[in-house]
Amino acid sequence: MDDRVLVSVRGLEKRYGPGCGSCRELTGPDRGTNVCPQCGTVVAMAGVSFDVREGEILGVVGESGSGKSTLVQCIYFDQEATRGEIRFRGQNNDDDILGLPRSEKRKLRGRLMGMVYQNPLRGLRMDITSGANVAEKLLEADLFHYGRIRARAAELLARTEIPPAYIDRLPRSLSGGMQQRIQIAKALANNPPLILLDEVTSGLDVSVQARVLDLIRELQRELAVSMIVVSHDMGVIRLLADRTLVMKDGCVVEQGLTDQVLEDPQHSYTQLLVQSAL
Repeated sequence: MDDRVLVSVRGLEKRYGPGCGSCRELTGPDRGTNVCPQCGTVVAMAGVSFDVREGEILGVVGESGSGKSTLVQCIYFDQEATRGEIRFRGQNNDDDILGLPRSEKRKLRGRLMGMVYQNPLRGLRMDITSGANVAEKLLEADLFHYGRIRARAAELLARTEIPPAYIDRLPRSLSGGMQQRIQIAKALANNPPLILLDEVTSGLDVSVQARVLDLIRELQRELAVSMIVVSHDMGVIRLLADRTLVMKDGCVVEQGLTDQVLEDPQHSYTQLLVQSAL
């Protein structure tokens, strides 16, 4: 792997259904569907390939059902990819990590990745305190000293602009914007080199969206962490992403520098997305 590349993804696919020899031919952007008419299999992702460099924010944009959320869920091992390869620089001798046992995947995820979900119910336990949610991620990295755990949780919550008194509050008693900030604090807990963000501003008020996006941008500049940001909102992608992938019907139809993709889109679907955002 190139020394600048942190994560390399090649030929990643995810199918729901039995699959047949014609799935790839009968689905995709040219066919206008990701459902195979012959066997009914949903081809959520088909042959997705890209690299993420150190300190880079990669944007993934597309409409609902394009496969963008499935992509980050497969990288984070929330879902099992049907086929493909994911390589993390320096991990497992740069070999494919998708073939690791489940226990090894959990350890690797705990050390190398953080995830912020669209719905905080997926990323947070609402029946334990904000501090305890952050502590869960620290425990995954084998940090068991209570004092150090609490100090680290307090530090992260403060960094994400959560008032100190909220460390012992349950997330369900807080606003949606606060819940997303707690998710961000949890994702950063073990200083992972890669953060995955899946539609993190959806459902938030416009003013709250702006503050969350400013926080993400500030933390990324400060920590130089790599990020994959999934969104249907071209404004979010324009604000955050250095490079962008455009997905439709499970496939990447265009990719490149964000300014280039948004100012001079080559694919008709990208052109439609850009025009609809104007």
